[in-house]
Amino acid sequence: MSSVDTASSMRSSVDVSSSERSLLVGRSSAQRAVVVFAHQIRNELRLVFRRRRNIAMLVVLACIPLLIGTAIRVASPRPGEGGPAFVSQLTDNGLFLALAALTVCLPVFLPLAIAVVAGDAVAGEANTGSLRYLLTVPVSRTRVLIVKSLGALSYLATAIALVAIVGIISGVALFGSHGVTLISGDTVSFGEGLIRATGVAAFIFVDLLGLAAIAIFLSTLTEVPIGAMAGTVAAVIAFAVLDSVPQLGAFRGLLLTHHWLEYGAFVRPGVSLTAVAHSLVLPLAYSAIFFSAAWARITSADVTS
Repeated sequence: MSSVDTASSMRSSVDVSSSERSLLVGRSSAQRAVVVFAHQIRNELRLVFRRRRNIAMLVVLACIPLLIGTAIRVASPRPGEGGPAFVSQLTDNGLFLALAALTVCLPVFLPLAIAVVAGDAVAGEANTGSLRYLLTVPVSRTRVLIVKSLGALSYLATAIALVAIVGIISGVALFGSHGVTLISGDTVSFGEGLIRATGVAAFIFVDLLGLAAIAIFLSTLTEVPIGAMAGTVAAVIAFAVLDSVPQLGAFRGLLLTHHWLEYGAFVRPGVSLTAVAHSLVLPLAYSAIFFSAAWARITSADVTS
């Protein structure tokens, strides 16, 4: 997408069309605010999901469960072989393909995707010169940040859901849909397995909220999108490296990536919601801190681009 097209798309995210302007006639101020906000969200989603780069990342993510399933189907591992517990149980039930794909995507592919989209949210507009336009129309800076953040989070949710859905469909096609065998060896129905897989996807989404907040914050600090993207990726690498150092002790529990793989509770007989909630406190705290920092930055910065 060219810079001219991008700028035009950015302007459309705050402009209200004549047909929608007619809907504002006779409405209360609160109703008008809702209509305008819905228009901005719709245009932001159109902008995010129409970018070729973002579409390409979704295609790559969708291919991951297909590649894993095909490789295991061709290899036909014997019981007890095939690597991690999730992968070794794929031949017993295809639902585990979704979990295996999410496990593969979580450390690298999903963080990279959110770094690219969220890192470009505000910095991309500053880079094309359209951020000044957005802030000169009667739209608050807080609303601009909310719209941009919702666009990035919608992309993250779509990416996670896409991996899970493609994994489930291809897994069922390759390995069947009979009872789901958990890590403990217990068996639950396929329907309950779907609920657990949904829980895993929701857990990963909340887990990555903190990283999305970091990317949005970095995006408010620069006019170069690649800088915010690289900074977000560097943060993930730094968290992962520090988390692998046992000498850091309890400090590791404060690292964003420390609890990323704790969704294994969903594939055990009794799902401890207390343990799951405890694991999600940290990413929610990161989200609150860095979204607040992004808000403070964008509402106080002197925009020159």
